[in-house]
Order: sequence, then C-alpha cells, then structure tokens
Amino acid sequence: MYSFNDLKGKRTLIRGNVRTGKTRLTVRLLEEAVRLGLSEAITVIDMAPRSQEHEGGSVGGRISENTEAYKQVRYLSPERVETPRLRADTPEELLSLVELNAQSIKPLLQEYLENPTPILMVNDISIMFQSGSDDLIMGALDACETFIANGYHGDSLSEDRGTGVSKIERDLMNRLASRMDVIIDLR
Repeated sequence: MYSFNDLKGKRTLIRGNVRTGKTRLTVRLLEEAVRLGLSEAITVIDMAPRSQEHEGGSVGGRISENTEAYKQVRYLSPERVETPRLRADTPEELLSLVELNAQSIKPLLQEYLENPTPILMVNDISIMFQSGSDDLIMGALDACETFIANGYHGDSLSEDRGTGVSKIERDLMNRLASRMDVIIDLR
C-alpha cells in the first residue's frame, strides 16, 4: 500500500468504481501528511457530495465526514454538491445539476490558484469533469509540487439519461491520468 512519502513530489490519481475505497485511501494519505508536520503546506479541495445511500450502500462522502485532519489544513469545499446521475429525473435536470456543481467548485479552484500550496489533495475530482471543464484543474495541477486526487472511474453510474456526461467525465479523467506519475486503480 502507498504511503504519503511514496507520493511526495509526484502527481497521483486514485480512481475506481463506487465503494472501492478512494476517499478512504485519500484520508489515510492526508492523515499521514498531517502527522509528518506538513499541515501548513496542504490544501484539500473537497468536491464530493455528502455520503448518501444508493443500492444498499453508501456513495460519495467528504473528507470532513471521515477524519478530523481536515481541520489542520486549508480545506475548501462547496456548501452543496449534487449527485446528478442519481438525483436527476430528466436529461435537463441532470445537466442543470452538473452546471450547479461546476459553478460551486470553480471559485474554490480559483482561490487555490491565487494562493497555491505545495501539496494539493482533491476528493472526487470527476465531479468537476462532468461539466466538460478541466482548465482550472489542469492549472491547479501545474501550481503544486505534490498532487493527490481521487475520482470515479467505473461503470456503475454510467446511466446519464442520454446527456453524454458519463463519456465527458471518463474522457477528462483519462486526460488527467495521462499527466500522472502514479495511477492507483482500486477495484
């Protein structure tokens, strides 16, 4: 299993289907970095929706729901993040929720870009990719020395009511992966 020291100075993407432990691994790496005394150098951008029940298990989940370590770093999280593919009843509603998420997350990425820290951790980066926008994320990637992000990369949430959101998300996750030093695929 990876340690924070293994990933320091690298660009790392943790990806997998729902309920594969992406957030859990990110939390462990954050806790380790905080124990190493790196709190002042860390920004966490938490794009995840709050955890919720789906098909007999929990999906989503913010870093702040899983550890107290978030209180020791710069923690940026939107007030509200939706799960478009789970909540929407129509294609229009799905696209509206995707846009709502993007508009909630963009200011956090801009805040990071205005005042970057050497270490950036992102929870549920694929949420932003659903909007088709990756310029701020790629800018944030270039602004840090250590990048650790997790995101959905699977098929259990592929139903997008014909909007193409799932393909866009996958394509941008693959584009991000092409810029990584380390890819951790969880199953």
